[in-house]
Order: sequence, then structure tokens, then C-alpha cells
Amino acid sequence: MKVEQIYTGCLAEAAYYLESNGEAIIIDPLREYAPYLDRAEKSGAKIKYILETHFHADFVSGHRDLAKKSGATIVFGPTAKPAYEAHVAEDGEVLKFGNAEIVVLHTPGHTMESSTFLLRDEQGKDNAIFTGDTLFIGDVGRPDLVQKVKADITPDYLASLLFDSLQNKIMPLANDVIVYPGHGAGSACGKNMSKETTDTLGHQKEVNYALRPGLTKEQFIKEVTDGLVEPPQYFPHNVLMNILGGLPTIDDVLKQGTTALSPDAFQLVQEVENALIIDTRKKDEFTKAFIPGAIFIGIDDSFAPWVGTLVTDLKQPILVIAEEGREEEVVLRLSRVGYDNAKGFLKGGMEAWIKEGKPVDSIKDMEASAFADFYLSNEHVKLLDVRRDSEFKSQHLMGATSFPLDFINSNMSSVQPEQTYYLHCAGGYRSVIAASILKARGFDNLVNILGGFKQLSETEIPKTDYVCPTTML
Repeated sequence: MKVEQIYTGCLAEAAYYLESNGEAIIIDPLREYAPYLDRAEKSGAKIKYILETHFHADFVSGHRDLAKKSGATIVFGPTAKPAYEAHVAEDGEVLKFGNAEIVVLHTPGHTMESSTFLLRDEQGKDNAIFTGDTLFIGDVGRPDLVQKVKADITPDYLASLLFDSLQNKIMPLANDVIVYPGHGAGSACGKNMSKETTDTLGHQKEVNYALRPGLTKEQFIKEVTDGLVEPPQYFPHNVLMNILGGLPTIDDVLKQGTTALSPDAFQLVQEVENALIIDTRKKDEFTKAFIPGAIFIGIDDSFAPWVGTLVTDLKQPILVIAEEGREEEVVLRLSRVGYDNAKGFLKGGMEAWIKEGKPVDSIKDMEASAFADFYLSNEHVKLLDVRRDSEFKSQHLMGATSFPLDFINSNMSSVQPEQTYYLHCAGGYRSVIAASILKARGFDNLVNILGGFKQLSETEIPKTDYVCPTTML
């Protein structure tokens, strides 16, 4: 029997490949189906089932394309109502593959249909559980996401169900059962996940706050619902896409998105389609020269989640600027979170654009040490800290104003176009995103601080743990 975790770091998402005696199962596949087909072909195995732990919010699943290509049966847990052909299993139903089997455990709480898949090996021994977003390493799934789709299903109600699921379905299993969760640290589907992506259930019973002995349901509900931040705006859209289906194939999305466009054709598409230009190059390359109106979201960081957080229309036409050879990667990662309307990429990149004499913009960069000298000698510097609110509250520079990137769309009214703003984040990635958005919206006087808070914290600028009252900027 084989169990392989297929982990995608940029989404902090884990899919799984299981195999026994020539038959395979895929659990929670991403949009692209080829890696799963290739893995089965490598072993000479046939994919029998595609198991979905729930309707995902943070990515678009590839189960339908994979089922068409492999002939496998899509399986959801009890109460799921997909708008396409799939097997909705009963609680306790057994799915055999090769000489092993999966037991479907209905574990509602993160969502109503959430299910955990218990793997029994060839000897009939409980080997592992694939928990999706029910149980993470060090955490449990957040119970507030369904309310974004169905307002009457409250977080408290789902948290109550989650407590029962954990107590009645998960906790009674043996301590040596291996826990394979759907996500790791960095995912917005939980609050405080561990960087580890697997553990034994016994160890989780010892260290996971949500599984501790003596925890009452009332305590659990309070702790699980406390401190939840607003989820990324694309989450409910992805849920509906996963429920309804009817999406273009990944092959069609990639074909359209990887169309090479000359500078003239690129400019024409941008004007005719009112397309958003997403520049995915390295941040220092972007600030030196970019197309006016382009938004920076670098491919080498949390690209897809930031696109999903900041680009509010999933049908928005998108044009791509990418490093040569990475165009398909960009389009694929856009499609993973439901952005299927990429129209092509700039052939030859910024070098070709500049060679054609097209307009170019830039953003001023400043070293942290130089900014510190300037800041300490000037009273009225407008310093925007674009880190998350929790980071700001943990520690920030005296006089800085919290302007979190994840809420930039709702906070635009608090900044003034005529002001000069200096921006920083933790390390320099998010501040360039924020600066590019402000630039695109008519803010010309912007300075990006290189190295972010990491570098600024080493300067003489005073730091404070006190949260300053909200002020006009």
C-alpha cells in the first residue's frame, strides 16, 4: 500500500495519492489533473475514486477533469449536493480499492458535508485519516466559511457540530493512526496551523488545543470562533464553482492564457477588454519599470491567495507579465483559485515593451537605514504599515499607521492622493503590491522601503506594542 502527500506550498494545500494492488485513490486534487494521471501511470495503477473531503473554498478542485480523463468516480460525504454526477456516500460506507479500503466518516463542522476518510490497510488495521479541513496539525477548521454562502448556518452552530465530530468520530481512533490534513501553515482555512503537515493522532490529542481532555462544548465553541478574521473575498466564489461545476477545462484555460502577444497586441487587448495587467516578476524589477496601471503580485510568493484577496471579480480579463518560461505557471496558478480569464502574456516582457517606446512607470525604493535617518528628522512623515492587523498589533514602528494590504480595497477612502506615503511590510513583498495598487489608482507620491519591518526594526526608530487609535491619513 502506498500513501503519498502531494503538497503545494503556495496554497498550503495537501492532496493525496493512495494505491493498493493496482488501484489508486486521489484525495482533494488541485485544478491540474496531469500530475495525478502521471503518478498512477508511473505505477501502472488505475484511479478508481476521487475523494473530496468537502466543497473547498480556497481553491478550485480538479476532480471533474480528472474523472473524465481517468474514468474514476467522484465521491463526496453525506449531505453533499453537487450539480454534476458524483457518488454521495453514506456515513460509515466502505470503499474498497485493491486490498485496502476507505471508511467514510461524516464529520460536519467546517462545512455540512465535511467528511474524514479512514484508511484501513491490507491487514484491516486503521492506518490513517485524511481529515480535509476538519482537523489540522495543531488546529481545526474554521466554522465561519459556510455563512458566506448560506447566511443561516452560523459559526456557533457549525462549531457545535465540529466538536461532536471530533469527539465522536476522531478521538476514539487509535493513537497510532496518522493524521493527513488538507492544509498546513499559511492557509486561511484555519487560525493557527502547524508548519508540520502530518502527525499521529495520539500526539495531536496531547498538543492540539481543540482536542485537549476536559474541553467542554461551550469552551470549544468560544475558542474556535474567537479571533477569526474576514476570509479572502474569493472563498465563497470558489465554493460555488466547486458545487456547480460547468467550468472550462484546464486545457482550454491554459491555451488561452498562454497566448503570446506583441506589445501592440498586448496594449490593444488591455484597452479593448479593459484587462487588468498582473506583473509577476521580481519586486525589485517591477519598481524600476512597469506598465502604467499594472499591479505587482510576484509569482515567487503567495501569488494565488493574494490575487484572490485583491482582485474582486473572478471573471476579470487578465494580462500577464512573467519571466520567460514561467507564463504557463502563472496562468495555472491563477486558475487554481478560479481566475480563468487570462487573455495572454507580453511576449518579450518589459524589454520588448520598452524597445517599442511604450509608456513606463516606476516606484521609488529607499533603503531602511536611509528612511530611518529621514524619519527621525521629519515630524510629519506618513508611514503606512501594510502588514496584517495581527502583525501590527504585535509590534510596529512608532508613528506608523496600520493599512493592511488584505483590506486595501475597503480602506482606500482613508488615504489622500496628494500626500506622500512611505510603505513597508514584513520583508518587502506586500509593500510593493500595495504601492502598485495605489499607483494604479492615481497616487504618485509613493516610496517603498526595502527590507520591510525586518530591516526597519534594526534602525533607531522607536517601536511600540501599543495599538494607536485610528486616524485620518
